[in-house]
Amino acid sequence: MSQRKLFGTDGIRGKANIYPMTSEIATALGRAVTHYFQTHGDGKRKKPLIIVGKDTRLSCYMLEHAFAAGVCSQGGSVILTGPLPTPGVAFVTKSMRADAGVMISASHNSFDDNGIKIFDASGHKLPDEVELELENLVLTPDLMPVMVGPKLGNAKRLKEVFGRYIVHAKSALRGDFDLDGMRIVLDCANGAGYKVAPMMFDELGAEVMTLGVNPNGENINLNCGSLHPEGAAESVTKFRADLGICLDGDGDRVTVINHDGKVIHGDVLIGLFAKLLLDQGSLKKGDTVVGTVMSNLGLEVYLRELGLKFHRTKVGDRYIMEHMKESGAILGGEPSGHIIFKEFATTGDGCLAALKMVEAMKFYGEELQNILAQIQLYPQVTKNAIVNKKVPLDTIEPIQALLKKVDVELGDKGRVLVRYSGTEPLARVMVEGERFEQVDRLCDELVDVVSRELGQ
Repeated sequence: MSQRKLFGTDGIRGKANIYPMTSEIATALGRAVTHYFQTHGDGKRKKPLIIVGKDTRLSCYMLEHAFAAGVCSQGGSVILTGPLPTPGVAFVTKSMRADAGVMISASHNSFDDNGIKIFDASGHKLPDEVELELENLVLTPDLMPVMVGPKLGNAKRLKEVFGRYIVHAKSALRGDFDLDGMRIVLDCANGAGYKVAPMMFDELGAEVMTLGVNPNGENINLNCGSLHPEGAAESVTKFRADLGICLDGDGDRVTVINHDGKVIHGDVLIGLFAKLLLDQGSLKKGDTVVGTVMSNLGLEVYLRELGLKFHRTKVGDRYIMEHMKESGAILGGEPSGHIIFKEFATTGDGCLAALKMVEAMKFYGEELQNILAQIQLYPQVTKNAIVNKKVPLDTIEPIQALLKKVDVELGDKGRVLVRYSGTEPLARVMVEGERFEQVDRLCDELVDVVSRELGQ
């Protein structure tokens, strides 16, 4: 497969108003997406319908309208949702039987970044080969016909979009459970979920104390949300809350805080949800749970003890979902808090995962803490090395030599992984083993070598 020039592991992402995250590329991509679904659709709709959602970044105004302009210029119809979590955009795309959905967001990145994620009619992220076709159209615009006169498209805003997504997400919570009497701290990261998430938990009967619900275009993910749960953890203990929930900027991941103010690791959550689905009969012995190469060995060991299999994909929830579709798996996720319940969603969904956490609390009662304690994760250290070039790692002899040395030292009770970030000029170095001191030392050694070889 050809090397992609625009798309990374999760759509196109970069510094807003600097190539490729410019209004010109957004307009060209709007044209390309429309043309692609004009020529690959079922033909029932003359003008492809494209749903466009966004988070709260200042640059979303620019990119939202630029993308919509591209769709209209190529003869498509646009429905703008305004700020809505990524899973909400995926759901609305499917429920409205649109041809495609687009989310303008850089997820957990700082406000001056932005990105564009694209979904097909079923709400699934596009496979690599389709992204390559779109790139070719963006970079070779003459491949698309110019539309004029009545062939041009139009745009409008969707009313009641929050209600659609809330009803959908709430359906994931078992009907015999609600949130009456629960006190919840909810941090929305000043992002896409700042309106809809508090409404959802309030409707279910919880007493909701909110953080990160005052976006100003520049404070998304700033010292709040899933990457910075410290403030929410402090509030959980201060107000004696039952649970803390921290979303990221686009609402597709969650960090959960226990009643004692301690963060529950994403892999521990996946282990808990696997046991919940197993005990409820949705999973059976021998079924597969899907994670990534970054998932902790301790999770794999715990799932094996439950009688479940574990499969690792590349990093990115779309790769997890692709394998889930192929294998029939119904649960998958990443340590970062992207958790997919395939019965209810086509992507990671922070609110939905939080509701499943409430369901686990109700289902297990006091036994829940014992279950969480059984999921023992191995010490794992991940550090970043800034790189100025991304050449194939297997061609850099000093890095490969050290990787072999680390593998020997860790033995069969550890793992090491070096990979490039798909969205930033970084190499991620992960080392996992039985002793933290050893893991931390080996990770530092690898970061030093990677920085020396690729950072100049």
